[in-house]
Formats: sequence, structure tokens, C-alpha cells
Amino acid sequence: MTLTPKQSGFHMPAEWGSHERTWMMWPCRAEVWDDMEVTRQNYRDVAHAVRAHEPLTMLVHPDDVAGAKALLGNDIDILEHPIDDSWARDAGPNFLIDGKGNRAGAAFRFNAWGGKYDPFDGDDAASNTILEAVGVPIFQSELIAEGGGISIDGEGTILTTETCFPNANRNPDWTREQIEEELKQMLGGDKVLWLPGNELEDETDGHVDGIAMFMAPGVVLIEGAGREDNEWYDKKLANLEFMKGQTDAKGRPIRLIEVPDAMDAPDDHDMFCESYVNSYICNGGVIMPKYGIKEDGLVAEVFQDLFPDRTITQVAIPSIAIGGGGIHCITQQEPVG
Repeated sequence: MTLTPKQSGFHMPAEWGSHERTWMMWPCRAEVWDDMEVTRQNYRDVAHAVRAHEPLTMLVHPDDVAGAKALLGNDIDILEHPIDDSWARDAGPNFLIDGKGNRAGAAFRFNAWGGKYDPFDGDDAASNTILEAVGVPIFQSELIAEGGGISIDGEGTILTTETCFPNANRNPDWTREQIEEELKQMLGGDKVLWLPGNELEDETDGHVDGIAMFMAPGVVLIEGAGREDNEWYDKKLANLEFMKGQTDAKGRPIRLIEVPDAMDAPDDHDMFCESYVNSYICNGGVIMPKYGIKEDGLVAEVFQDLFPDRTITQVAIPSIAIGGGGIHCITQQEPVG
């Protein structure tokens, strides 16, 4: 009988732990973007903001290697792989550690958020390509799941949503209980908190990393309900109400820190990502979106209070946000063993 990661002593560490490097994927699916070159410039800007703090490797389709090298420069490493799209959080692996210096990786199956794009076989194989390049053992799961659909505290607690992994477009033959147990076994968790999610968020079916994220043990950054004229107001309120009074896997009450959305950002794309929660914690820094509105400064102060020893860097991502995701969606951390 093959042991699971949890049975083997592995767990996924928290994002704020020490990183070996960050992984990203170079934009290549033309139908997602208004202007591919401008989107790639946004990706470059995020990559260099992260690279100021830690090494970074970009997965690049073989057809795009020359252009990627020219735009990214020499300080970004490139790994060739026939990717289909550009969301490393979702198609990439979830790295694991065992507390003894050993590392491994959890590789879930990927079907482009319920088959919304085709093909997706290159992205489905991306986790294994990354883990093989790093040279760590691979734990393969048949659950269809994306990294943006979970947030973990590294101490046994997993946040996810009702509207995502249990969706019939991903795992029609799995019960919620089976999904919960698989997440625990693959990520080394002890407790899963199921937020209501947001079925109106069509692209990912309500990924948690646009709603709520662990910032520290017992501390969750969560998007406030905002204005009542927002069509997602009721969904945001339901997620907020669910999290009130929750405890983590250690039995600690979870402290909620509310931040606004970027509803007033100057863009009218249907899928435009307005989430400040969708930011990325790296070595010595937090990389957050810059929308050009007053909320940018307010949220930057929140991050600085949460991480007084880290540099808060705001990056404009207008040509990434139109694809339905943000900075967290396009990055995936590789922890130090």
C-alpha cells in the first residue's frame, strides 16, 4: 500500500515560510488576453518584483523561449514545457516538507477550471515537470484541484470553498467528504474549513485565494462585503459570516482582518480581478496589486502592519486582472526544506 504525504510525515508549509524560489508560467493562450505583449510586460513586472527577493523560474512554451528571454532578462530562469496557459498557482504543484529537511510535491489533476479552456494537457503535466526538475518525490492525486482553491496555515488548517472542488465540472464522482479527506492526506492537514464560495465567479468557480487567505497562524485576511450595489455583495457577506467564530486545527479562534475590494478600479472587463487578497508573500516581501485607486494605500498599510519586516511592493497588473486572476494566481512558492 502506497503511503500518502500525510502518512509519510509531509505537509504543505505556509506561504510566509522561507522559499527556495518562486515558479511562474509565461502567457501563451491568446484567447485570454486583449494584448499578449502588454500582458507579458505585466508578468515581467511581477516576476522582477518577486526576483528582488528570491530566485524565480518561468515555465515557457518552447515556441516562446526567445521572446521570453528577451523580455525577462538574465536574472529569471527559464524551463521549457509545452504549457497551455499561464496560471502557475493552479497548474503547478503544491510543495511539501517533512520537518527533517526533506521535500516532496503534491500533484493534483488539472482540467482548466472545469474544462473552460482546451487543450489543457500541457498544464495538467506542469506539476510533474516542475517536481522532476527540482528532483523531489511526487505524490500523485486523481482529485482535480487547483492551488488557488486552497489556503493553508502550515499547522493543519485548510481553507477552501463549497463552489470549487465539489463542482460537477471537476469531481462529479467525489463526495465532499472524500474531497476533504484527500486534501488532508495530500497537504498534511487536520481540519478543512469550507467557505460558501461564489458560484457567480465564473472563471474559477470561487477560488478561495480571491476571498480569504491565511496571513499567520490564526489570522485570515478576508475581503469585506463592500457596497451593496456589487452583484457579489451577498456572496461576500456569506463568506464573511461563515468565518466569524471559526477555529483552526489547533483550536485557536481565527482573527479576521477585512480589506476592501478594488471595485472602483478603472476597468469594465467581466472577469477583471478586483481582489487585494490575491497577493503573494515571498522572502522579505509582499507583492500586491496596484489599481490606481485610494484603496491601494489602505491595503498596503494593512500588509505592512501584518508583515512589519517585509517590503510591500505594489505592481500594476491591469492586463493580468482581465484574465480573472491576480498576483497570487500566477505565482507558486517552492519552500526551503
